[in-house]
Amino acid sequence: MSEQNTTAPERGLTADEVAARVADGKVNDMPDRSGRSVGDIIRSNVFTRINAILGVLFAIVLFTGSLINGLFGLLIIANSGIGIIQEIRAKKTLDKLAIVGQAKPRVRRDGEVSEIPPNEVVLDDIIEIGAGDQIVVDGEIVESYVLDVDESLLTGEADPIDKSVGDKVLSGSFAVSGAGAYRATKVGADAYAAQLASEASKFTLVKSELRSGINQILRVITWLLIPAGLLTIVNQLFISNNGLRASLLGMVAALVPMVPEGLVLMMSIAFAVGVIRLGQRQCLVNELPAIEGLARVNIVCADKTGTLTENGMRLSELRTIDENGHVDDGTAHAERRTQAEQVLAALAKNDRSPNASMQAIGEAYGDAPEWSTSAVEPFTSAKKWSGMSFVDADGHDAGNWVLGAPDVLLDDESEPARVASELGEQGLRILLLARIDVPVDTQPETGSATPGHLTPVALVVLEQRVRTDARPTLDYFEEQDVSVKIISGDNARSVGAVAESLGLGSPDTSVDARELPTEPNQLAHAVEQGVTFGRVRPDQKRAMVRALQSDGNNVAMTGDGVNDVLALKDADIGVAMGSGSSAARAVAQIVLLDNKFATLPYVVGEGRRVIGNIERVSNLFLTKTVYAVLLALFVGIAGLGAKLFGTPSISYPFQPIHVTITAWFTIGIPAFILSLAPNNERARPGFVRRVLTQAVPNGIIVGLCAFVTYLIVNPGGEGNSLGGDSVELSPHQTEAATATLITLIAIAVYVLAVVARPYTWWKVLLIAASAGAYVLIFSWPFTQHMFKLDSSNWQMNSVAFISAAVGIVAVEIMSRIGPRIVAKQEAARTEAEEVAAAGLAGS
Repeated sequence: MSEQNTTAPERGLTADEVAARVADGKVNDMPDRSGRSVGDIIRSNVFTRINAILGVLFAIVLFTGSLINGLFGLLIIANSGIGIIQEIRAKKTLDKLAIVGQAKPRVRRDGEVSEIPPNEVVLDDIIEIGAGDQIVVDGEIVESYVLDVDESLLTGEADPIDKSVGDKVLSGSFAVSGAGAYRATKVGADAYAAQLASEASKFTLVKSELRSGINQILRVITWLLIPAGLLTIVNQLFISNNGLRASLLGMVAALVPMVPEGLVLMMSIAFAVGVIRLGQRQCLVNELPAIEGLARVNIVCADKTGTLTENGMRLSELRTIDENGHVDDGTAHAERRTQAEQVLAALAKNDRSPNASMQAIGEAYGDAPEWSTSAVEPFTSAKKWSGMSFVDADGHDAGNWVLGAPDVLLDDESEPARVASELGEQGLRILLLARIDVPVDTQPETGSATPGHLTPVALVVLEQRVRTDARPTLDYFEEQDVSVKIISGDNARSVGAVAESLGLGSPDTSVDARELPTEPNQLAHAVEQGVTFGRVRPDQKRAMVRALQSDGNNVAMTGDGVNDVLALKDADIGVAMGSGSSAARAVAQIVLLDNKFATLPYVVGEGRRVIGNIERVSNLFLTKTVYAVLLALFVGIAGLGAKLFGTPSISYPFQPIHVTITAWFTIGIPAFILSLAPNNERARPGFVRRVLTQAVPNGIIVGLCAFVTYLIVNPGGEGNSLGGDSVELSPHQTEAATATLITLIAIAVYVLAVVARPYTWWKVLLIAASAGAYVLIFSWPFTQHMFKLDSSNWQMNSVAFISAAVGIVAVEIMSRIGPRIVAKQEAARTEAEEVAAAGLAGS
């Protein structure tokens, strides 16, 4: 592969030309980072299906003239207001972090190179690129320095494509080796990947197991609401003996609690608060469900360099190799050492896109000879070496030189290979400087790592520092039963040595990826058994991630380099370092802007908080929906029976104000607090099953006990006996409604107590405060009058307390039986999956 270039470097646009293009709209306008404007957020939170239902019911109450019964209308304001505030806060956090974390292309203007935001690129800009840089707009190559571009994320083409002057490049692809420059030919919405990038970067709740689970539950609830709602309407308007306005209030009272008005809101708040909390730790969440996804991960595949070790390196020593293949002990002839240092300096000086190793060499040997290159072969993760052929200032041949991995370039039995292996076991990075007898861009023979005959010249020893936060982070994952696999392109024994210093594996157990099987099932077994892997090619990283996923694992991949991009994209969760390549940051769902590996446990903790707490509050909301539907069905069926058999009709026991205060302290306030509380329970699959297993029985118990209480305290089915079209209940009906409400609220508070387990001081305080608030409401004359209650009939109250006690015992029994049933079902399903997997492996 020969060096290619234009005869004269492009100077780029002038300031006047840039201004003219901006004025013409020929600029790379990008959508908002969060995907929605403030106006969109407000509209999406105000105009919801649930707000529409509550709005219609609120209008019906206003028609009756009983304003106090319309207090539930405040839910519309509360739901919308809280959702708007939290999502706007999350948007601001997300936008600020995106500005810090976005890739900034290097643009030539007036002959000067400067970094600018992607949305300031204009048509015809000249943009420089090097290994790891993402191509931000479509363009045409104007300079190529052995430039290879990976378009696999767009076209599916696995191999990097050699780009010459005049070739097209597409936005969304990235450079894997070499360097060059391209002219922007399509910007903004015209660019090939503009729509993809826009969709991938939105502040979104899609593709979330939690979200899909709740949507599944809401679909079931919708089907339940239809018959219960119709039966309630028929009973209240056509069967009961109440007037129109009283019947409407009873209908509204029955329908309002059926609507799980806060469930989606609580989930949105939990996610938004997660974004804000992680933003405070300089963690950019490119896709919101990543918070949830990382909490479900059971295997973390971590790249070594830049993740477990510091990005920067330092040249430790240079060991020359004589003509007999012996490695010096520090007393080598000065001429041989000087030659090696000259070549290394020339390699560093002429590398247009130096990696961390080459940067360290350049810092150590800054005084380079005036050599020019006649051929160049850039470094790639696949071949593990780079090379240059030099010509000195007089036009004489200065040699063909390669720099790469000793275990790839040398015979394993040679002395330099053994010394390199021994040094690598100390956690050092070792590179071999060697000379070959043909230009470096000559095609190697089959089975040969390099072209021509190779003569080793020196071993370059580089130090890499292990991150101070790596060990505590790995210890955290071990405590949480999350397996960690170290996957690196470095020498396997060197990777093993670094991992051993962190308490993972050893050099002897480290696996050389060149020996891994290619058959998927065998590869999955080998990767699950191993801990550290070296000499892993980029395509192997992707294959290893896919192999682990094929066994049902949720896999997270952390990395920072261009060689990690494919694996980051395919992993369930991709985590990139902020200082890594722009391509890695672009495809990752999470970017650690401060490059701290130790931030990952906080992301996991935030995901667990979201999942665990949403599961808790889902139990509360769905319990309410189930008992509301059930109570409406019981009353409706009883009303139909009364109509058929000529017995006194039965109307719904509550008015809207009653069901409003029911939700205040059994669901509303407690759910909001619980949704934001700490929670480190490990995420498990089966969210819908667990929620329904608890909420449905609890809802049946509450609804049944409340209905039985109502039948006992109001056997004649007396409704509104004040006559006319009054909305006021008779004294007897008020006492019966109060007793029924006592039963319902007492059991609902106990459901809250069960959901809040395990207890902490603040949870006990929350439950006590909720119960105390209801004691005050039911005993204080002012609140009794305001909320249309009468707790003076202790005969009815005694029935209510007995029914509540029975219901509480039933809830406690179900809280012990339900989890066992779910655990048995999950164990049986896991066993069946293992048997199926074993059968597949055997076949």
